[in-house]
Amino acid sequence: MPNVKKIELVEELSERIKSSSALYFTKYTGMSVEQASGLRQSFTDSSVEYVVSKNTLTKLAAEKAGLSKDMFDEFLSGQIAIAYAGEDPTAPARVIKDFSKENECLEVVGLYFDGELYSPDKYKEIASLPSKEELLTKFVVALNYPMTSVLYSLKASMTSLVNALNNLKEQKD
Repeated sequence: MPNVKKIELVEELSERIKSSSALYFTKYTGMSVEQASGLRQSFTDSSVEYVVSKNTLTKLAAEKAGLSKDMFDEFLSGQIAIAYAGEDPTAPARVIKDFSKENECLEVVGLYFDGELYSPDKYKEIASLPSKEELLTKFVVALNYPMTSVLYSLKASMTSLVNALNNLKEQKD
């Protein structure tokens, strides 16, 4: 018989699933409290929610969110925690990649990204993608490049003209 606390938890997880741009399923077996605290802080700094919940409640929440109840069955076995991505769906991948460099206790078992399920290897590809801010910066620089080139060309021409006029002036004096 479901109690009120579990019903509220399923509702909360369902809302997280609906509002997340990506879900990263991770096995955290053998992680110390210190490592877990560091990982949670890294996720928080990147606007990612990292939640440990019962697998059956997560399945119910997925169904409540409009997904198939058994959609995540292959990922939800054992000690699983889910990283819920906010606006940047690649942020959890970068945090996991950075954490895994120093710690071997975290393993990605799969991910749900852009409406598709992916194998654990996919997160490494996603982690190597630049962040949204980096992409926007590159885009603005690319847009600005032609105007900057024209500006420098005009400046160089004007500098040459001024130097030539100054040389003529010095020769006349």
